[in-house]
Amino acid sequence: HSSRGMALTFRCANGDPPIFAKPDKVVGVIGASASSVSIMVANILRLFKIPQISYASTAPELSDNTRYDFFSRVVPPDSYQAQAMLDIVTAMGWNYVSTLASEGNYGESGVEAFVQISRESGGVCIAQSLKIPREPRPGEFDKIVLRLLETPNARAVIMFANEDDIRRILDAAKRNNLTGHFLWVGSDSWGSKISPVVQQERVAEGAVTILPKRASVDAFDRYFKSRSLSNNRRNVWFAEFWEENFACKLGMHGKRPGSPKKCTGLEKVGRDSTYEQEGKVQFVMDAVYAMAHALHHMHRELCAGYPGLCPRMANIDGKELLAHIRAVGFNGSAGTPVTFNENGDAPGRYDIFQYQINNRSVAEYKVIGHWTNQLHLNMEVLQWTTGNSSLPPSVCSLPCQTGERKKVVKGVSCCWHCERCEGYHFQASEFTCELCPYEKRPDQNRTGCQAIPIIKLEWHSPWALLPVFISVLGIIATTFVIVTFVRHNDTPIVRASGREMSYVLLTGIFLCYIITFPMIAAPDVVVCSFRRIFLGLGMCFSNAALLTKTNRIHRIFEQGKKAVTAPRFISPASQLVITFSLISVQLLGVLVWFAADPPHTFVDYGEQRTQDPGNARGVLKCDISDLSLICSLGYSILLMVTCTVYAIKTRSVPETFNEAKPIGFTMYTTCIIWLAFIPIFFGTAQSAERMYIQTATLTVSLSLSASVSLGMLYMPKVYIIIFHPEQNVPKRKRSFKAIVTAATMTSKLSQLAAERPNGEVKTELCEGVEASGKFF
Repeated sequence: HSSRGMALTFRCANGDPPIFAKPDKVVGVIGASASSVSIMVANILRLFKIPQISYASTAPELSDNTRYDFFSRVVPPDSYQAQAMLDIVTAMGWNYVSTLASEGNYGESGVEAFVQISRESGGVCIAQSLKIPREPRPGEFDKIVLRLLETPNARAVIMFANEDDIRRILDAAKRNNLTGHFLWVGSDSWGSKISPVVQQERVAEGAVTILPKRASVDAFDRYFKSRSLSNNRRNVWFAEFWEENFACKLGMHGKRPGSPKKCTGLEKVGRDSTYEQEGKVQFVMDAVYAMAHALHHMHRELCAGYPGLCPRMANIDGKELLAHIRAVGFNGSAGTPVTFNENGDAPGRYDIFQYQINNRSVAEYKVIGHWTNQLHLNMEVLQWTTGNSSLPPSVCSLPCQTGERKKVVKGVSCCWHCERCEGYHFQASEFTCELCPYEKRPDQNRTGCQAIPIIKLEWHSPWALLPVFISVLGIIATTFVIVTFVRHNDTPIVRASGREMSYVLLTGIFLCYIITFPMIAAPDVVVCSFRRIFLGLGMCFSNAALLTKTNRIHRIFEQGKKAVTAPRFISPASQLVITFSLISVQLLGVLVWFAADPPHTFVDYGEQRTQDPGNARGVLKCDISDLSLICSLGYSILLMVTCTVYAIKTRSVPETFNEAKPIGFTMYTTCIIWLAFIPIFFGTAQSAERMYIQTATLTVSLSLSASVSLGMLYMPKVYIIIFHPEQNVPKRKRSFKAIVTAATMTSKLSQLAAERPNGEVKTELCEGVEASGKFF
């Protein structure tokens, strides 16, 4: 309404109403450069459905097609750049980095994209995310650098910052003597620019930067260098540029007051001033050509063969033009394809630079690779400090050694403590240790399990040599006694000893020595069978024979006190029947054992399962438990105790009449040996040397028992047979009455012992028994 009122008010000089020229309708916009400006402009243009093509705005949020549906750009978004930077960090082997962003849309959205992508990939952790304020206070950059130093292992710093902030951060690091500590990774705002690194080349050395792939347009250089004040009047800002570029002043109204010289207008760009093509030129040209190609395709579709604008293009539909923009595809000014995806973004193509100082102390940006949907990096040309190509670390925790698991710090997946898999555990995965099967132990690297070595008692072991030596001597001595007795079988000493019972006893002694060999031999079914049979059989033979002898003597003297008739079952045949009846109990028990649990071998992994798995051994054994051993020897020990009781009862019988006292000494000594055996055998049950100690103890105890019997009962007789044959002659036989008389004299001796000195008693005894003879 107001405009209509104004139209009625104004009149031309001739009185005619004014004619208002209708302005040309804007159908598309090229720009802007800054992402913040593009965002604001895009919010307005979408209301009018006007397509927009930016040549430099890279904020990731502009990829949101629901909010910025009419926005397109010929540069890739920072999300691609963030992905490229993450790929660089990963390729360097860095997993612990800090981020630094300038406050504003570009820096914050870039860092946000990097953080999000790194979180999704899971391979990189963010130590700190710091922000540079728009208006930093004095000392702000020193505080930022010191805060970055709070996580010293995070040496890599991902920077989305403007070049002024970059320059001041590098300066702060230089002031705080942190040259060479930080590993800078800069975004395209750093790129290959000189201004951020001027006079602080050393602190910037090694920085890896990224820049959208671009090329210098030679045609633009030729065009721009030919521009002058006379042929470029259409650009209203060119005069101001001229003054700035040549440091001169144009006339009285120049923009540079106080300038020392006046512009002549004959100056030449590139000759009288330094010139370097602006990096965005390529993308500005691509943006213009993209709009032109879209309009050209639209014209060809709507106005086929019609010169100029046809009526159908008089009012261009923004959506239709947007569809043509998104569909364009052509080679741009740098020879690279220009296309748009469904969000209006250009494909990501980046050059990767590293700021290096060569041996001549010349600093330059050197291309080290490129990124086109994936990273291509030349690791061989990397250089971190002058002449040093070794890759510096930026990791929270060093890799764990083999055999160690990672214990991750809560909330920070890249930080961990290394814990060694102890004991019998091995490293099952990066984060877990598992227990090896019972029959296995960890290998040297603790990355798997290996079988525990199986051992047995070897013949050359000191634990075997001593028992074998004693056993061999005993076997030789026993064989010698048996041979001697056989050769002098009919002599008085052999006959008086009870030939039949002596051979039974000597057989038992021989078996006690023989058991040493199956006890030491490598276990198998046959050896285990021999162990079961002979383990208690030797002692059973010996103790059964001695028990029968002592019982016979006891019954004879007890009977002699009551009557002159001989007791029953004292003949040699009766003695053998009694002895073998006692032995049959042991054999019956062994047969029941065989039937209930057939012999077999097994490997005992618990006996030598030491704390150090390297010393662990499996012991090959027969299936004879401690309880089975007690049961096997228990019967023989029972016979031994009973025999000892009878030996005590017959201790008063004179030694000139029988073997009661030697048998008594034998049993006392044997009891002492086995009383010593029990604590040694069972007291070493928890020892790592258990197999050796128990086997040696058992075999030596059996051999000593046999040796005591052999030494006390038979060696004196063998001595007389061999060295004093004159004493081994027949003498007058004694009647049973003489035996009874001896028993009576013994009883008297017991009574007189309480009244008279020992010498007198002995004299009376000798006078009474001298005529009775020596052998019984």
